[in-house]
Amino acid sequence: MEHPRTVALFDFDGTITHRDTLLEFTRFAVGEARYISSMFYLALPLALQRMSILSSQRTKQIFLTHFFKNWKLPDFEQCCQRFDSEVLPGLIRAPALEAIQSYVQRGDRTIIVSASPQNWILPWAKKQGVEVIATKLEVNGDCLTGRIDGKNCNGNEKVNRIRQYLDLNDYKEIIAYGDSGGDRAMFGLATRAYFKPFRSVEVAVPRW
Repeated sequence: MEHPRTVALFDFDGTITHRDTLLEFTRFAVGEARYISSMFYLALPLALQRMSILSSQRTKQIFLTHFFKNWKLPDFEQCCQRFDSEVLPGLIRAPALEAIQSYVQRGDRTIIVSASPQNWILPWAKKQGVEVIATKLEVNGDCLTGRIDGKNCNGNEKVNRIRQYLDLNDYKEIIAYGDSGGDRAMFGLATRAYFKPFRSVEVAVPRW
């Protein structure tokens, strides 16, 4: 009997990782002093986003513009590679990595679906043998604009991007892992869904 085709969908920040990787990458990229001083400036838009006055997309673009507008793309990608080697391994939840590896070893299609920019997720995912659907950053020439290319990959946009990326009718089992309200729409696609499955300690992760 043919083995049922399975696809496993994993949120990244807070599900696979202990902390929000956009914040951790930014701290790594710009240095502790600039990161801390800038967060005073960004405190207001972040607070407005938590109160649902600013959208997550608008808040993220304010954040990205402040830190990364006009960065040369090759320099940014090099920084992502360094972050992937030096920092990201320490942020990965061991049980999440074990789950990912078990799907890959069985030959199941395994996809990270994340609101974080794809730039520092892709190098790690490639090493694990998994695919990535994530937020894309807008580039003009060879420089980041500070804007998102298209829509922030969160909430209903996760569903839209998944449906664009693959035909769900090809799979008998769709398994989803997430940790926030931004994953609930993705859970609606699943035959099995797991909410905060790898946490031993509750950690606050921004919802953008």
